[in-house]
Amino acid sequence: MQTAKQTIVSIPFPSVWGIDASIAGRPIIRGILTIDSITGNRVMGTVNFRGTPIPISGYWDENTKQIRFDSPYAMFSGTLTIIDDATIRIRHFILNGRFIMKPPSLQAGEYGNWIATTDRTLTGYPVSSSTLPPVGVFLTSNILSQLQQNYGRY
Repeated sequence: MQTAKQTIVSIPFPSVWGIDASIAGRPIIRGILTIDSITGNRVMGTVNFRGTPIPISGYWDENTKQIRFDSPYAMFSGTLTIIDDATIRIRHFILNGRFIMKPPSLQAGEYGNWIATTDRTLTGYPVSSSTLPPVGVFLTSNILSQLQQNYGRY
Protein backbone atom coordinates (compact mmCIF):
# COMPACT_ATOMS: atom_id res chain seq x y z
CA MET A 1 0.00 0.00 0.00
CA GLN A 2 1.34 3.42 -0.99
CA THR A 3 1.00 6.33 1.42
CA ALA A 4 0.17 9.83 0.26
CA LYS A 5 3.18 12.11 0.07
CA GLN A 6 2.71 15.30 2.04
CA THR A 7 4.24 18.36 0.43
CA ILE A 8 5.36 21.29 2.53
CA VAL A 9 4.50 24.60 0.92
CA SER A 10 6.00 27.99 1.69
CA ILE A 11 2.66 29.81 1.75
CA PRO A 12 0.98 29.52 5.17
CA PHE A 13 -2.47 27.98 5.51
CA PRO A 14 -4.93 28.31 6.97
CA SER A 15 -4.14 32.01 6.88
CA VAL A 16 -5.83 35.40 6.80
CA TRP A 17 -4.42 38.20 4.65
CA GLY A 18 -5.16 41.90 4.29
CA ILE A 19 -5.74 42.61 0.58
CA ASP A 20 -5.72 45.87 -1.39
CA ALA A 21 -6.61 46.21 -5.08
CA SER A 22 -6.18 49.19 -7.38
CA ILE A 23 -7.03 50.07 -10.97
CA ALA A 24 -4.84 52.67 -12.76
CA GLY A 25 -3.06 53.39 -9.48
CA ARG A 26 -6.30 54.28 -7.67
CA PRO A 27 -7.30 52.12 -4.72
CA ILE A 28 -10.66 50.51 -5.45
CA ILE A 29 -11.20 48.03 -2.68
CA ARG A 30 -9.70 46.60 0.50
CA GLY A 31 -10.61 43.49 2.39
CA ILE A 32 -9.67 40.05 3.66
CA LEU A 33 -8.28 37.08 1.75
CA THR A 34 -8.53 33.74 3.54
CA ILE A 35 -6.55 30.75 2.33
CA ASP A 36 -8.22 27.74 3.93
CA SER A 37 -6.22 24.98 2.29
CA ILE A 38 -3.62 24.07 -0.28
CA THR A 39 -3.90 20.43 -1.28
CA GLY A 40 -1.43 19.39 -3.93
CA ASN A 41 -1.45 22.55 -5.98
CA ARG A 42 -5.14 23.39 -5.39
CA VAL A 43 -5.97 26.53 -3.37
CA MET A 44 -9.33 26.98 -1.62
CA GLY A 45 -10.56 29.92 0.45
CA THR A 46 -12.57 33.12 0.41
CA VAL A 47 -12.18 36.80 -0.35
CA ASN A 48 -14.26 39.34 1.56
CA PHE A 49 -14.43 42.90 0.23
CA ARG A 50 -17.90 44.01 1.31
CA GLY A 51 -18.81 41.95 4.36
CA THR A 52 -19.68 38.67 2.63
CA PRO A 53 -17.04 35.98 2.09
CA ILE A 54 -16.94 34.95 -1.58
CA PRO A 55 -15.46 31.53 -2.43
CA ILE A 56 -12.19 31.36 -4.36
CA SER A 57 -10.41 28.43 -5.93
CA GLY A 58 -7.18 28.28 -7.81
CA TYR A 59 -3.68 26.92 -8.12
CA TRP A 60 -0.37 27.25 -6.30
CA ASP A 61 3.01 26.43 -7.86
CA GLU A 62 5.57 25.89 -5.10
CA ASN A 63 8.52 25.87 -7.52
CA THR A 64 7.81 29.31 -9.01
CA LYS A 65 5.96 30.70 -5.93
CA GLN A 66 3.07 31.68 -8.24
CA ILE A 67 -0.60 31.73 -7.29
CA ARG A 68 -3.70 32.03 -9.44
CA PHE A 69 -7.25 32.08 -8.12
CA ASP A 70 -10.71 33.00 -9.30
CA SER A 71 -13.69 34.50 -7.56
CA PRO A 72 -17.02 34.85 -9.34
CA TYR A 73 -16.05 38.47 -10.20
CA ALA A 74 -12.28 38.51 -10.84
CA MET A 75 -9.23 36.42 -11.69
CA PHE A 76 -6.08 37.06 -9.62
CA SER A 77 -2.52 35.99 -10.39
CA GLY A 78 0.60 36.80 -8.42
CA THR A 79 3.84 35.81 -6.79
CA LEU A 80 4.84 35.13 -3.20
CA THR A 81 7.71 37.01 -1.58
CA ILE A 82 8.93 36.26 1.94
CA ILE A 83 10.76 38.94 3.91
CA ASP A 84 12.05 38.32 7.41
CA ASP A 85 12.56 41.12 9.91
CA ALA A 86 14.93 39.51 12.39
CA THR A 87 14.94 42.56 14.69
CA ILE A 88 11.25 42.13 15.53
CA ARG A 89 11.12 38.36 14.81
CA ILE A 90 8.42 38.64 12.11
CA ARG A 91 8.20 36.84 8.76
CA HIS A 92 6.20 38.86 6.21
CA PHE A 93 4.40 36.90 3.48
CA ILE A 94 3.55 39.09 0.49
CA LEU A 95 1.40 38.08 -2.47
CA ASN A 96 1.16 40.60 -5.27
CA GLY A 97 0.27 40.63 -8.90
CA ARG A 98 -2.45 41.48 -11.40
CA PHE A 99 -6.18 40.90 -11.56
CA ILE A 100 -8.84 41.22 -14.22
CA MET A 101 -12.50 41.80 -13.53
CA LYS A 102 -14.96 39.43 -15.20
CA PRO A 103 -18.72 39.32 -15.76
CA PRO A 104 -21.07 39.81 -13.95
CA SER A 105 -18.98 42.64 -12.46
CA LEU A 106 -19.86 46.11 -13.73
CA GLN A 107 -16.09 46.58 -14.17
CA ALA A 108 -15.69 43.47 -16.39
CA GLY A 109 -12.60 43.73 -18.59
CA GLU A 110 -10.82 46.23 -16.34
CA TYR A 111 -7.56 45.13 -14.78
CA GLY A 112 -5.27 46.31 -12.04
CA ASN A 113 -2.81 45.37 -9.32
CA TRP A 114 -3.30 43.73 -5.95
CA ILE A 115 -1.22 43.05 -2.86
CA ALA A 116 -2.05 40.84 0.11
CA THR A 117 0.00 40.33 3.25
CA THR A 118 0.09 38.28 6.38
CA ASP A 119 2.82 37.59 8.88
CA ARG A 120 3.98 35.01 11.33
CA THR A 121 6.39 34.97 14.24
CA LEU A 122 9.84 34.21 12.91
CA THR A 123 11.16 30.90 14.17
CA GLY A 124 14.56 29.64 13.16
CA TYR A 125 16.89 31.56 10.91
CA PRO A 126 15.79 34.46 8.67
CA VAL A 127 15.55 33.77 4.94
CA SER A 128 15.92 37.44 4.01
CA SER A 129 16.56 40.45 6.19
CA SER A 130 18.31 43.05 4.04
CA THR A 131 15.27 44.03 1.98
CA LEU A 132 12.53 46.34 3.22
CA PRO A 133 9.00 45.22 2.41
CA PRO A 134 7.01 47.34 -0.08
CA VAL A 135 4.75 50.06 1.33
CA GLY A 136 1.69 47.92 0.56
CA VAL A 137 2.76 45.52 3.30
CA PHE A 138 2.18 48.15 5.96
CA LEU A 139 -1.14 49.23 4.44
CA THR A 140 -2.56 45.72 4.26
CA SER A 141 -1.17 44.82 7.70
CA ASN A 142 -3.00 47.86 9.12
CA ILE A 143 -6.21 46.89 7.28
CA LEU A 144 -6.05 43.38 8.74
CA SER A 145 -5.30 44.68 12.23
CA GLN A 146 -8.20 47.18 12.15
CA LEU A 147 -10.68 44.59 10.89
CA GLN A 148 -9.61 42.15 13.59
CA GLN A 149 -10.06 44.83 16.27
CA ASN A 150 -13.52 45.79 14.95
CA TYR A 151 -14.88 42.32 14.21
CA GLY A 152 -12.77 39.93 16.24
CA ARG A 153 -10.15 37.50 14.98
CA TYR A 154 -10.82 36.16 11.48
